[in-house]
Amino acid sequence: MDRALITEKLTTIFRSVFNDQAIVLRDDLTANDVANWDSLSHMLMIGEAEKEFSVKFKLKELGKLEDVKSLIDLLEQKIQSK
Repeated sequence: MDRALITEKLTTIFRSVFNDQAIVLRDDLTANDVANWDSLSHMLMIGEAEKEFSVKFKLKELGKLEDVKSLIDLLEQKIQSK
């Protein structure tokens, strides 16, 4: 799965979880940039991403996520290693 398709699917997840159809994912997007992005919505977003991409994240991996780019990079690694 290529980066563009991952980004497209993640955009749908973000818009749904954060209830904001205007969200546009950028590599440098962080929780500080999105209204309603708190710890609960973060875990909901991670859970939806795990379901959508059929992957499981380790807590250690989640702790290293800094922005959308790092999430997409991690998803690429997980998908390729399946």
